[in-house]
Amino acid sequence: MALVEVKVPDIGDFDEVAVIELLVKVGDSVKAEQSLITVESDKASMEIPCSHAGVVKEIRVKIGDKVKQGSTVLVLEAHGLATDAAPVQVPPAAPAQAPAAQSLTAAAPILAEVTAVAAATPGATVPAHEPSASAVGLPHASPSVRKFARELGVPLEQVPGKGPKGRITLEDVQAFTRSVMSGSVQTQAQAAGAASGQSGAGLGLIPWPKVDFAKFGPIERKEMSRIKKISGANLLRNAIMIPAVTNHDDADITDLEAFRVSTNKENEKSGVKVTMLAFLIKACVVALKKYPDFNSSLDGDALIYKNYWHIGFAADTPNGLMVPVIKDADKKGVLQISQEMSELAKKAREGKLSPAEMSGATFTISSLGGIGGKYFTPIINAPEVAILGVCKSSFEPVWDGKQFVPRLMLPLSLTWDHRVIDGASAARFNAFLGQILGDLRRVLL
Repeated sequence: MALVEVKVPDIGDFDEVAVIELLVKVGDSVKAEQSLITVESDKASMEIPCSHAGVVKEIRVKIGDKVKQGSTVLVLEAHGLATDAAPVQVPPAAPAQAPAAQSLTAAAPILAEVTAVAAATPGATVPAHEPSASAVGLPHASPSVRKFARELGVPLEQVPGKGPKGRITLEDVQAFTRSVMSGSVQTQAQAAGAASGQSGAGLGLIPWPKVDFAKFGPIERKEMSRIKKISGANLLRNAIMIPAVTNHDDADITDLEAFRVSTNKENEKSGVKVTMLAFLIKACVVALKKYPDFNSSLDGDALIYKNYWHIGFAADTPNGLMVPVIKDADKKGVLQISQEMSELAKKAREGKLSPAEMSGATFTISSLGGIGGKYFTPIINAPEVAILGVCKSSFEPVWDGKQFVPRLMLPLSLTWDHRVIDGASAARFNAFLGQILGDLRRVLL
C-alpha cells in the first residue's frame, strides 16, 4: 500500500473551477476512473475521476473551493503500489508564528497601496462595525460571483450579502436579479432613471411585470438548471451587444440526401450513421475558407482571422443546450465527423463533456432538423461572428425551366455580426453554401 495524492487532470482552458459536489468520503473504497468530485465552470459541470484504486484517507477540498489542473483532491491509500511509488508531499514543520509573520510582511506593501487608494476615494472608508463591506468599498464576493454579476449587469455594491461575514453568494445575486425583475427592488440606476423621467436601468425600459400567477390558477415553481442559468446570461449578453442580422435561404439537398442514404446502407455494419449535419459541417468549412470573415473574431478595433476550422454544434440535453466542438473539421472525413458527433452528443446528454470539448469553436451550427420548423433566428455565440440555423427539410415543387419537379429543400438561417460582415457577403456565403450542398463535388475544388 502507498499513499497517493489524486490531483485534478487537464480541465481545458479554464484556470479555476468551483467544487460543487463531493461524491466520496473518508474511508470509502474507490476504483480507478471512479468519479470523486463534481466541478463547474462557466460553461458546464464535469466529474473528476480517480487515478488509482484504493481507500480514501483524506479529502483536501470542500464544496465551494476553487481548483485547477494539479490541485490535490484527496489522499488515497492505493492498491498495488510500492510504498515509495507516489509519496505524499508533506510541508516541513515551521514555528507557529512564522507563517503569520511572513504573510503580514508580504502583504504590507499591498495594504499600504490599498490604504492610499481608499484615502483617495471619496466614500470608500467603511465603519469598523460593518463586516459586509471591504475596507476599500469593494463588494465582498468571490471572483466567480463577480464574473456572474458582470454577465448579468448586476451592481454588486447594491446586493445584500447573506454569506459568512456578509459575503455575497451566487444565490444572493440571483435573488437580487429576481427582485429587480419583479419590480420589488430598484437599482440605483433605475431610481435615477425614474427620477429623470425614465423607468429602466439606463435603457428607458419599464419595470418587469410583477404578477401573482397563483390568483389565476394552480402553479408549480421549478428552479432552472445550472446550465440554463449560465447559458442564459451569455445569450442575453450576446443578444444585446451584437448587432445581429439573419439571412434566410433554401438549399436543394435532393441528391445529397440520396447519397447519404446509400452511404448508410453501405456502412451499415460499421455502426456509424451519417447524418445531414456531418455533410453540413464539411460544406461550412469550404464556405468559411472562401469567406474568411465568417471565421474571424473581433479584438477591439482589429479582426482575428483563424487558420483553423473548429465547428460547434448545438446539442439538446435534459439539462439544457450545450455546444460540443468538432476540432479541425477540415482534416476529417464525413464518417469520422459523424462518429465524433455521436460520441460528443452522448457525453453532452450524460453531462460528461469537458471544457476542452466545448471550447475553441470558430463557427457554430444549430440544427432543428429532427424536430421541425421552417426558419428561425439563432443567437451568435460570442466571440464568433456568425452562426447557421438549420430546420427540417421538405419536398417542394421547383421549376426546372420546363416543369415543376419535387425537390428536397433545406431551410438555412444565417445570423451574422453586422460590425464584421455586410449583407452582400452574407448573401454570397448563403448562396455558396447552398451550391455546395446541392453538389458536394464542389468540396473537391
